[in-house]
Amino acid sequence: MYEYIKGEITYISTEYIVSDHHGLGYKIYMPNPFVMSSKQGETVQVFTYQHVREDQLTLFGFPTMEEKLLFTKLLNVSGIGPKGALAILASGAPEQVIQAIEEENETLLVKFPGVGKKTARQIILDLKGKLQDVVPDYFPNLFNDAAEVKGQDDSALDEAVMALQALGYSEREVKKIRPSLQKESLTTDQYIKKGLQLMLKLK
Repeated sequence: MYEYIKGEITYISTEYIVSDHHGLGYKIYMPNPFVMSSKQGETVQVFTYQHVREDQLTLFGFPTMEEKLLFTKLLNVSGIGPKGALAILASGAPEQVIQAIEEENETLLVKFPGVGKKTARQIILDLKGKLQDVVPDYFPNLFNDAAEVKGQDDSALDEAVMALQALGYSEREVKKIRPSLQKESLTTDQYIKKGLQLMLKLK
């Protein structure tokens, strides 16, 4: 129904943002809401997907059309729901997911929350060779952020930890990577992205 919503970002939480469009506040769930931190108070276009269930109507949002497209493709896989698809996309590195699918790398896929061996195999069966329209020009480098971040307090890390848990990672898993994150001085968004990369290296 909604291809995108262009509005002022008025609120950011660990799971969703609120976009004010002509006085209406749209609650939009995102893979990593903190990617919008630097744009809070600004008017931003967010590509949206409306998910309808008998008892629920939910908006999911993405910074780019390509990310939205990958989300919809993941939803078509048996065993993957919206929360699972968001967790897979939250790493901010769809090229890793696509590469894992094309190379039939189940070991990487099962490291995402809610993805077991059976679901990983289903993702590969359903999507291998069908993601060419997602790939072009959409392989951002996670850690080549030009902005220098200094003097961040622990609140950014705490927000990142809550966001990781909201995506489905257990407190025990998060505790394993927290010491590595504490060595860095990053924004919440960068902590989340790095945390997700560290999660993929666990096990």
